[in-house]
Amino acid sequence: MIQGTQEILEIRRVTDLNDPDVVSLVLQSDEYLDTLYPPESNHAEPLEALITEHAAFFAGYLEQKLAVCGAVKVIQDDPAYGEVKRVYVVRQFRGRGLATMMMQHLEDFLHGAGVTIIRLEAGPRQPEALKLYAKLGYSQRGPFGAYKPDPLSVFMEKNLLE
Repeated sequence: MIQGTQEILEIRRVTDLNDPDVVSLVLQSDEYLDTLYPPESNHAEPLEALITEHAAFFAGYLEQKLAVCGAVKVIQDDPAYGEVKRVYVVRQFRGRGLATMMMQHLEDFLHGAGVTIIRLEAGPRQPEALKLYAKLGYSQRGPFGAYKPDPLSVFMEKNLLE
């Protein structure tokens, strides 16, 4: 559990692809991203790809209501890094610091796994997300992994040891 300024967020690792609340939240996230980006610039991972040996998907609950999700993938590169995926807050719960709490959980999870470099891709049509990541210490960088330069992608990184 993570406590924000006034709320306690219970975060659970998702291992069941059949949880209707989780599936619904992922669909909401997909629908939101589909309104912002064309398919070639939408890099949302399917839920199945985030419940594997090298990935983890988390759901955050406020008073037993699913309010936020987030995921990480561990990429075995040189050096190994974690990639943040699928951070999404249900509309009715926005503005309460839940994305910050989820990001802290994801960072703690990766750090506990021995991963100290965290990267992410977000889009310029999500200024609130970009502002949050910058506030949390992420800085812009070039494309990484299989990503290509794209005017609808912003690439960011944070080193947990700095």
